[in-house]
Amino acid sequence: MLKKAEGQQYDLIIVPGVPFENGTWSRIMKGRVYWAKYLYDRGIAKNVMFSGSAVYTPYYEAEIMGLYAAAIGIPSKNIFAEKKAEHSTENVYYSYKLGKKMGFQRIALASDPFQSKLLRKFVRKRVSPEVALIPIVFDTLKSMEPMMINNPAIDSEKAFKKEFVPLPERESFWERFRGTRGLKVDKKAYEE
Repeated sequence: MLKKAEGQQYDLIIVPGVPFENGTWSRIMKGRVYWAKYLYDRGIAKNVMFSGSAVYTPYYEAEIMGLYAAAIGIPSKNIFAEKKAEHSTENVYYSYKLGKKMGFQRIALASDPFQSKLLRKFVRKRVSPEVALIPIVFDTLKSMEPMMINNPAIDSEKAFKKEFVPLPERESFWERFRGTRGLKVDKKAYEE
């Protein structure tokens, strides 16, 4: 998949969120943020939109990931946050809508291969067949491991959501399952 992306340039890549737990970034979050940096550094992505509300912890996932991205060298002017999404399908749908509203034309989803595969059909049928998928190439991330040892300090309080209620306390298992399947997407989001 990366060979298809090499030589391509996207105005915006969408990177789905991951919960910020125990005051540090998880291996999955770190992988997604460093993959975004790799794509940005290679000129494949001009801008990055991290997506994710405060879902399981009281921190906006999009903002936390954006803080880490800026700390590892992606310029802040090229980092955007979509903070409504609570499910992976919403990450893509809302970010795509927001990106289009902001004037971005060529948009791709950049995530781990498992999530990319799960979202492929939803992206093609419910978002846009023009959205490219750029799954993480783990061998490439492995070559970045010396950099990835770094745990930059961020001010996580900038991403803190007051009056937070975790998703499992707001939605039943079946409601969350519907959200995961894309059946709760607010189609009017970002149209105002």
